[in-house]
Amino acid sequence: MKVTIVGAGNVGATCADVISYRGIASEVVLLDIKEGFAEGKALDITQCATNTGFNTKVSGVTNDYSKTAGSDVVVITSGIPRKPGMTREELIGINAGIVKTVAENVLKYSPDTIIVVVSNPMDTMTYLALKATGLPKNRIIGMGGALDSSRFRTYLSLALDKPANDISAMVIGGHGDTTMIPLTRLASYNGIPVSQFLSEEVLQKVAADTMVGGATLTGLLGTSAWYAPGASVAYLVDSILNDQKKMIACSVFVEGEYGQNDICIGVPCIIGKNGVEEILDINLNDQEKALFAKSADAVRSMNDALKTILV
Repeated sequence: MKVTIVGAGNVGATCADVISYRGIASEVVLLDIKEGFAEGKALDITQCATNTGFNTKVSGVTNDYSKTAGSDVVVITSGIPRKPGMTREELIGINAGIVKTVAENVLKYSPDTIIVVVSNPMDTMTYLALKATGLPKNRIIGMGGALDSSRFRTYLSLALDKPANDISAMVIGGHGDTTMIPLTRLASYNGIPVSQFLSEEVLQKVAADTMVGGATLTGLLGTSAWYAPGASVAYLVDSILNDQKKMIACSVFVEGEYGQNDICIGVPCIIGKNGVEEILDINLNDQEKALFAKSADAVRSMNDALKTILV
């Protein structure tokens, strides 16, 4: 199985590293427009093989899409990252042209690939990739919900003082500081609702911390985070390549699900060898439905900025 990662920056390189040492794919290609950058990252990862025991072939290439031919999955991380004080939405004009060009180029050499979009604003870039390529909706996936859910589980773990792997929790809605919806009502610790252990006040703080999780790290680091985003992409790619059919919150194109149409937004999905194999209809209460509708309106308004690009 072959994976191409376009963009060898922090997130792309971390994704390549995780995929390699976990043996998720037999081959990983890193591509970047900066001369020698992807080649250097690939060589650095390869030199870990003897110490970490992986056999994945990792290579880097400067802007030569022919080297990506036959990729089963293509991950797009291209574009500029957020800087302190910058919202994901402010990246639309800069990153839209990049994502559109990348998507079109990878399809020349891998026409049957599944595309995973990481570039921000992620929901809008996922919608752009879908509309620009004309691919079936199951083959274009935005990864934001996987990352947001991992952050949600982390904050719940800290509040409970229990292992994050024992916690089940999900974030739906747009991948934005004001649009994501941590589903506190449905979160559980080994099958027991977390509301039995945490007060409503604590749960609301956990939800608030989750929503600004990315901005918090940007403020601390001076740029976007990369370890958790890279690992979240690898988790999603693993479910595709190995047909694991995991339930993962992903940004996908909806056609009536959750009362929404013609946008890509985070919803619970079954992810397998065909990409998005099913969108699950979970029973939201009235408050959650209202929050989801508000989130969808915000995502839809950002898509309006793509009109000139999609002409």
